Amino acid sequence: MKKLSILMAGLAFTATTAHADEGMWTLYNLPQAVYEQMQAEGFTLPYSSLYTGDNAIKNAVVNFSGYCSGVVVSPDGLVFTNHHCGFEGIRSHSTVEHDYMLNGFYAKSFEEELPNENMFVSFMKEQRDITDHMVSLGIHEKSGKEQEAMIDSVANAMTDSIKKIDSTLHITVEPFYEGNKYYATTYQDFTDLRLVFTVPKSMGKFGGETDNWMWPRQTCDFSVFRIYADPKTNGPAAYSKDNVPYHPRHWAPVSMEGYKDGDFSMTVGYPGSTERYLSSYGIEEMRDAQNAPRAQVRGVKQAVMLRHMRASEAVRIKYDSKYAQSSNYWKNSIGMNKCIDSVGIVKMKQAYEARIQQYQDSTGYLKGKLNIKHLGKLYADRKEVMKDLLFFNETFRRTNELTTRALDVCMRLEKDAEAAKKGEKMLVLSSDNADTWDAALDREVMATLLKNYAEHVDKEALPAFFNDIQTKFGGDYQKYTDYLWNKSLLMKKVNKKGELWVANKKLANDPAVIYGKQLMAIRKQIVDKLQTTMDEVDTQERYLCDAKIRMEQDMPHYSDANFTMRLSYGQVGGYDLGGKPSGYYTTAESIVEKMKRGKENFEYEAEPIMQELMSAKDFGRYTDRTTGKMQLCFLTNNDITGGNSGSPMFDGKGRLIGLAFDGNWDSLSSDIWFDSKLARCIGVDVRYMVYLMDKWGHTDRLLKEMGIE
Repeated sequence: MKKLSILMAGLAFTATTAHADEGMWTLYNLPQAVYEQMQAEGFTLPYSSLYTGDNAIKNAVVNFSGYCSGVVVSPDGLVFTNHHCGFEGIRSHSTVEHDYMLNGFYAKSFEEELPNENMFVSFMKEQRDITDHMVSLGIHEKSGKEQEAMIDSVANAMTDSIKKIDSTLHITVEPFYEGNKYYATTYQDFTDLRLVFTVPKSMGKFGGETDNWMWPRQTCDFSVFRIYADPKTNGPAAYSKDNVPYHPRHWAPVSMEGYKDGDFSMTVGYPGSTERYLSSYGIEEMRDAQNAPRAQVRGVKQAVMLRHMRASEAVRIKYDSKYAQSSNYWKNSIGMNKCIDSVGIVKMKQAYEARIQQYQDSTGYLKGKLNIKHLGKLYADRKEVMKDLLFFNETFRRTNELTTRALDVCMRLEKDAEAAKKGEKMLVLSSDNADTWDAALDREVMATLLKNYAEHVDKEALPAFFNDIQTKFGGDYQKYTDYLWNKSLLMKKVNKKGELWVANKKLANDPAVIYGKQLMAIRKQIVDKLQTTMDEVDTQERYLCDAKIRMEQDMPHYSDANFTMRLSYGQVGGYDLGGKPSGYYTTAESIVEKMKRGKENFEYEAEPIMQELMSAKDFGRYTDRTTGKMQLCFLTNNDITGGNSGSPMFDGKGRLIGLAFDGNWDSLSSDIWFDSKLARCIGVDVRYMVYLMDKWGHTDRLLKEMGIE
């Protein structure tokens, strides 16, 4: 799952207000009405157990490397997250000889646990409302860029202050409720994070793209890492052999009791982004000018990637993670657009906006400020430009190594023009990254996407080199691509230290640098066109959100997700799938049936040992007491989105019953509208996870560490 919202009054609920199971709630100021609803549905712990004190549930939940969530499950800092969240850590240690991505991995001792560069976990320590301070600084009188600068300045100043008390802490400032509120959040990051266990890819990504965003699911989507800390302080420390396992303030107890239909379920994690306050005009733009271009370009790119990956194990290892990241939101964009149209979300938003207009007319609230019709005109005027920007970003941002290097060098040259004039050398690469890309694949992707870009954007959005492709290369995009790769100094071999240096005086005439400068020029042109309306659109959207909350001031409201810690709650249970009950869990028998179809679909292939393990006649303590089955994945109506991957799923006693890893097809519009009847969170059962740790990995030491004996 990995991503990615106002409704008409006639519905039983309104988006972003407290009702049953909808909502991504901040923990520090959870409305009492929401807590009481949680109690009514089966939550048995006191209010203070969520946020306050050493044993608070928040203390066991982590931001995993800035794009996922995770949970601490032992007194020695073991962390559970999704397999797809640990992808890069697993991939980085994999070689053709030792392919941990394909075959799995288990460290039988602390010494065998594998360190990971550029990975971390972050604990939220505190959150507070600083809206009054930001308003006093004039935040709402600033342009968008000025607001960003002010937020950074305030966050830096607060970080400087808190570091005088504790050097391991830092503070971020984020807008909430479309910029009507601002919260400051204190974090502590641990950067020594080591891989401990992962199942083979056949299980961690079972079903692949065939089953992504679908139900029923059987994948065992989890991996295990460990946090290491300074041996003297138990605090964060850079990687060192002398570091020791971290001892957390709190860890989540693992439940082997399971769940029943209707049981309480709660997720706590870091949902990335939702836009449930977004206007109907914004949704139309999202559908036509963002999702559609994203799906189109990624579909073209992924076809090339997959062909090369299927032909070479070495290439597959390099691109497994990249492909997964790309394809996740490719499918998400397709599904979201289908949901927008099939549900009729635009019309429902329009009806709700009519209610807000009536409220404004009758009360005068935000008169002279909020202008819904003008907001529609602003969106209409920029629609084609936004589409060009999406095609540009999807074509050129980190799609191939040459373009990535070219843009990076050009941005650095632009920032330090004086240094560029001197004859000094520029460090293009600080370390060899040859294990992350393949020249043949990247060359074909680049040529294919260049041609695709030319076919889909306005002529005004074409960089100057497209004329050269036609006049000097006979319209042959591959020939132009090969010319850049062969001639550019940016693609030369690294030195013995793994570095690549190029003299500044040679960069001016380097063909890849010229290519990069022309890309930057056209992107600036596109962005400048958007900038004329950007601030005004954002202001009108903020007013629209403000008016909605004022109109419904007797109801609690949650803010859109912004990758800060949130709580969602609900119940275990299925939904109506094609006119039939979906069921709320899958079983071992169902994965065996799919495994038998492995010759028809490679994404259902699995090792003989896995077929054997999942075909067991008796699963012992892993058998569910209610159903008598070995349960694999399950459904809840918890409100989640991208970033929630790896989020712990708790029962009413605060015990871990699984990890969220996906949503169903009907949840793909949840970023803009949550449908409690159809949208479902898909979790992997913790008993399934422990079963494979036990029977396949023979991880006795880890089970004992977690209190499972």
